Amino acid sequence: MEVTVDQVKELRSKTGAGMMDCKKALMESEGNFEKAIEYLRKKGSVTSQKRSGRVAKEGLIIAKTSDDRKEAVITEVNCETDFVARSTDFQGFTNSIVDILLSTKNDDMNTLLNYQSDGRNIQQALDELTGKVGEKTELKRAQYFKSENGFFCAYNHVGNKIASIIELSGTLTDEGANLGNDLAMQVVAMKPIVIERSEISEDVINKEKEIYLTLALNEKKPQNIAEKIAENKVEKFFQENCLVEQEFVKESGKSVSDVIKEVSKQVGQDYKVVKMIRYHLGETLES
Repeated sequence: MEVTVDQVKELRSKTGAGMMDCKKALMESEGNFEKAIEYLRKKGSVTSQKRSGRVAKEGLIIAKTSDDRKEAVITEVNCETDFVARSTDFQGFTNSIVDILLSTKNDDMNTLLNYQSDGRNIQQALDELTGKVGEKTELKRAQYFKSENGFFCAYNHVGNKIASIIELSGTLTDEGANLGNDLAMQVVAMKPIVIERSEISEDVINKEKEIYLTLALNEKKPQNIAEKIAENKVEKFFQENCLVEQEFVKESGKSVSDVIKEVSKQVGQDYKVVKMIRYHLGETLES
């Protein structure tokens, strides 16, 4: 059958496939658009398989909360180059994953990849994206959270390579939301590993102290001095790695704990950080 230029353009606008591929798909399907799209999906899937051996180390991370801040999601989608990561198609796909997470309230990866949207599941959409951008693309990870007695705040760093989520217990206020936003930014900037020191096991603490003590003794420090040095270094370890003990990035001289207490007193709440999530692009890739 004869395929018109308008038909080819329409199919291309829907799929992003090349002009010749669209023309061939329409000819193979005798002008049936659904069959033509299926044909191109299969072609995209084959393209995806050919690229499966490549490493997708670039991409985007996006964190988002629901309008009432009772729910939060975060996801990482990978590709091979920053050029593709900045493309409209890739950004659109990543944002769609965020919206689906908030809509379905389910972050099971198998369930997510099989979720039907616009006539195909997410895995098929991912295969299409791979064929369209010419690179391996991968939904690396995704999480959904719901707060029963608090609210969430999210921070996306410029470029969407790092993002974080903070959950605060207490009633949502404008001041509380601002606090949460600041703390989410703190998590991105200062990379705390825990919220407070009670989360660090005694084994880890003792191991750190042993290392510092050994280093001091190797410098020929007296035992009592070496022990004091080790204790001070362990304390510094807490201050650097526990969120609430870190220096507040927006106001030097104050700890995060100080700022939380100030805002809590100001609005008559007792805000506490109950969850902290931080994603950094590529941190889960095998080296």
